[in-house]
Amino acid sequence: MTKLGQWLCGLALLGSAWAALALAPPGLQPPAPLRQALLPLPVYLLVAFGCYSLATVGYRVATFNDCEEAAAELQEHIKAARADLRRRGLRLEPQ
Repeated sequence: MTKLGQWLCGLALLGSAWAALALAPPGLQPPAPLRQALLPLPVYLLVAFGCYSLATVGYRVATFNDCEEAAAELQEHIKAARADLRRRGLRLEPQ
């Protein structure tokens, strides 16, 4: 099963449990304090997921590693490509 399938199954399981408790018939409803906490639960979980996602992206951006060797190698490839193009007669503007 793919990761997406796992997430969708988990969300379906949690969603069906929430719906069973929140939309229960009048005779089977949970106590009022539990019901008041249960109804806005999906919104709270969505906000918490958004905060976690924002923090994760911010952390990954802050700790992103520079690749000095790869940058130097890329500059060498660019110089070689420019030399090859000049050898073939293409005029390039100096940079």
